[in-house]
Amino acid sequence: MHRPLLFGLLMFALLPSTAAWAKRACITPDDALQHLNKDTCIVAHVYRVVDAANGVHFLDVCSPQTADADCHFFILSYRQDKRTVDYLHRLAGQTIHIRGTVQATQGRADIVLSKERQLHGGKEGFQPNPRLVKGFSAEDGGQAFKTKNGMMGQHGVHFHHRGN
Repeated sequence: MHRPLLFGLLMFALLPSTAAWAKRACITPDDALQHLNKDTCIVAHVYRVVDAANGVHFLDVCSPQTADADCHFFILSYRQDKRTVDYLHRLAGQTIHIRGTVQATQGRADIVLSKERQLHGGKEGFQPNPRLVKGFSAEDGGQAFKTKNGMMGQHGVHFHHRGN
């Protein structure tokens, strides 16, 4: 058997396990308090969507049998994000993967849902460009990258003044 064909078959066989690993990277609502201020993927079942009088929507991820005092995680979406998150009531009864920054509110953890793409448990919000950070060290005053008119340094762009 040729090596390229063998490599292709191996990659095809590993594809399902890679997808399963990606879904396991999401945590449960019970573990959210341990991930405060971190960009995290959470898998949760939405039992109902509650509309508050001020236009805020709460996605209730605690079962109806769970007492309020025992519910330690919720998802909220503000009125101004209505156009970018679509109709939230369609999520009731579904298990979702949501990515966002876990925040603490009155002893509970929450994630703000402001964009539809958060519902796919997608990539983290910030990923540095490896070409820009290669060889850069803030400790030794390294230069992140050169620009056309100057160099990026410790305190921003330093412009080269050219004589006329």
